[in-house]
Order: sequence, then C-alpha cells, then structure tokens
Amino acid sequence: AVSEVPDQDWVAKVRRELTPVEAGRFFVYGSHDADKVPDGAEPLLIEAAMAFGTGHHGTTQGCLQALDHLANQGFVGTSVADIGCGTAVLAMAAARIWPGVMLASDIDAVAVEVAEANVAANGLEGRVNCLEAMGFDHEVLQATQFDLIFANILKGPLIDLALEMTERRLPGGYAILSGILNEQADEVVAVYEGLGNSLVQRTEIGEWTTLILQK
Repeated sequence: AVSEVPDQDWVAKVRRELTPVEAGRFFVYGSHDADKVPDGAEPLLIEAAMAFGTGHHGTTQGCLQALDHLANQGFVGTSVADIGCGTAVLAMAAARIWPGVMLASDIDAVAVEVAEANVAANGLEGRVNCLEAMGFDHEVLQATQFDLIFANILKGPLIDLALEMTERRLPGGYAILSGILNEQADEVVAVYEGLGNSLVQRTEIGEWTTLILQK
C-alpha cells in the first residue's frame, strides 16, 4: 500500500534528524542550526529539505575531508569544477577557502536550481557558476583545464568519465572522487591509474570510499 506523507511533516522530521556535520574546517548546517556554527569554521548553509549532499552522506563528508587535506598540504585550487554537483556544497567549500570562480554542473535541472539557491544563501554569487550539463558536455567546461575536479557521483559514471576527468585536468591536477562503495574502489583506482593518475589518498566513511588522485 502507498500512503501519502505530508510534505511539511517530512521536512520537519528531516530537520530534526539532520544535525550539523563537521568535516575538517567545514561546518555544514541547516538554517535551523545557524546558532551552532563554531568560531573559526568555514560555514556552509544547506537547506534541509534537499537532504542528499548536505554533508550527512559519507560521500560528501569524505570529499570535504579530502578538500581540507589538500588545502592543509598547501594546495590552492585556481580552476575547480564540481561534476554532478547536487547541492553544490563541494564547489561552495572550495569558494570559501580559495579565490576565483568555481564551476558546479549537474545533469538535473532541479539540482542546478537548488545549487543556485544554496550559492545565493551562502553569499557566494559570482564565486560559483552553476551549469546544467551531462559530464563535461558544456562549452564552459570544455574551455577550461582544471587543477581540481570533484566528482561525487557513482562508480559507473566515474569510470565512463575517467578519460575526460584526466584530460580536463592540468598536469599535477587533482581529482576527488566519491559515490564509490568500498568494494568498488579497487576497480575505479585501476581505471584511473591506467590513464596516468596516481592514488594520493583513499579513505572510507561507513560503506563509502573517497579517493584523491593526481595526474
């Protein structure tokens, strides 16, 4: 049997259950927790109604920790893309710590609208450019080579995009990949290493693996 669930009850329930998440220097929170942002944290406001990609999923958390790790190593991203951006939390995180304009793309028009709303809510207009695109199939993405690309998608698309993910990066550029179940990680690593990438870091959060690769 299918029962209807009142939307407002669901949103209230999600808000109660979505506590803020700290990942390295980043603090991901909903507006209902705006009073909980710690001093010195890089705050990222994501509305709770769009729960996937809020930082509560092991993949998003892993990507934020990977970004924090690269920044701690002294890396500064000057051309950054977030492919399959969802809420754009990763592109916004990069914009919080580095100058320049980050690109955030998603195949889903609704996700792009959500991303744009989140960018505005975080005061990052002009710092994160949201695009609707399948993979790198957009003139803006084709016109740039990146020193960091995020792709928090799934194993299949990560493998399908492996060649472009490599070609679109500058020599020495990084890729932060997630959406990979732990048991799938070896296969993804093998494909990317076969294209000339080296594995920098591999972390597991729950059932999900996040990879940092360097060209």
